[in-house]
Amino acid sequence: MFTGIITDIGTIADLRQDGDLRARIRTAYDTAGIDIGASIACDGVCLTVVALGGDWFDVDISAETVGVTTVGGWSVGAPINLERALRVGDELGGHIVSGHVDGVATITALRREGDSLRLTFRAPDALAKFVAPKGSVALNGTSLTVNEVDGAEFGVNLIPHTQEVTTWGRAVQGQRVNLEVDTMARYVARLGEWA
Repeated sequence: MFTGIITDIGTIADLRQDGDLRARIRTAYDTAGIDIGASIACDGVCLTVVALGGDWFDVDISAETVGVTTVGGWSVGAPINLERALRVGDELGGHIVSGHVDGVATITALRREGDSLRLTFRAPDALAKFVAPKGSVALNGTSLTVNEVDGAEFGVNLIPHTQEVTTWGRAVQGQRVNLEVDTMARYVARLGEWA
């Protein structure tokens, strides 16, 4: 479980296909404090640490995960948002994020509003009903507040701090991003099916 508060920007150091896809990710985390088997959200995808080095960790990624996330588009040298798993007693500054990506959204527009960056996304049609104004979404692992919704499109605003400490400062139109809808929205919609 995660909060959607990004704590490091990692870099893809190596990708190799050997059964599953194995990614080596360079990090500023103190890897001496990471256990084999630990979960780390990598651009919002909950992945399990399978090997460690001084400034890197390896994760194995199944074909299923590659198929439903942006992982298939990762390349060596690319930056990704990282978050360690939530520990009891940690501050919950974002919202509850599972790291189980629901689908891929696309940036359809971006524009400056003062120092902030306004982004518009198109969600997959099947997920659009779970995105609500002033609700939460996780995009590439970042907990963000939805400003407005228009059908399958929705907008968010990124303050300068978020642009600096995540990969969002490098966002471009047409970019595909991992989308995890708010868990509560999913359960409310499911309960509505039974009413």
